[in-house]
Amino acid sequence: MQTYFVIGKYNSEAIKDMSANRTEKSISLIKELGGEVRNMYALLGGFDFVMIVDLPSNDVAMKVSLGLSVLTGIAFTTYPAVSVDDFDKIIGNSIV
Repeated sequence: MQTYFVIGKYNSEAIKDMSANRTEKSISLIKELGGEVRNMYALLGGFDFVMIVDLPSNDVAMKVSLGLSVLTGIAFTTYPAVSVDDFDKIIGNSIV
């Protein structure tokens, strides 16, 4: 499983339908596609929402991002994340 940050920006339509029910539907969608939600946070600033999720592949990450946009009306951007420990292993002693 790969970790992804799924970051969302609300629009006026998405705000109208905010509810705990929609949150549960979003979590269910991720689970149906083989993923797991680690954490979810509301944000202040340039973005309004972030989920940290584990997903099996980039293909699934695309499906999750698009599926959540259809379900919620929120514009999502999805970023694969690499832990610092894994990053250090990848780069080894080389200077990039």
